[in-house]
Amino acid sequence: MSFLANIIWFVFGGWWTGLSWIILGGLWCLTIVGVPYGIQCFKFAKLAAAPFGKEVEYGNGTGSLLLNIIWILLTGVPMAIEHALTGLLLCCTIIGIPFGLQHLKMAKLAFMPFGARVA
Repeated sequence: MSFLANIIWFVFGGWWTGLSWIILGGLWCLTIVGVPYGIQCFKFAKLAAAPFGKEVEYGNGTGSLLLNIIWILLTGVPMAIEHALTGLLLCCTIIGIPFGLQHLKMAKLAFMPFGARVA
């Protein structure tokens, strides 16, 4: 079932979500200091292309907290808003609820990606 859901997801907008993460990762990688942020974006672009059947596990740590603070100030808010609004719009219909929930999962991840692991 998750295979079919991932195909539907990708065809009807998952490619756009993944592309936004790839573009963001490319922008971050323009500087040496931004490479860790860019690598994180590329990891989550893969998740954004096919999110069904995958879970996000959140860890903790001082290093990830500091990286997340910089991320939130520079990039996290617009990406989280993009995913949250899309998720809320999709949840307005019965058929869109599973897809909206995936966007809401991505919104939380877009807000604080460091310390998170995709399983």
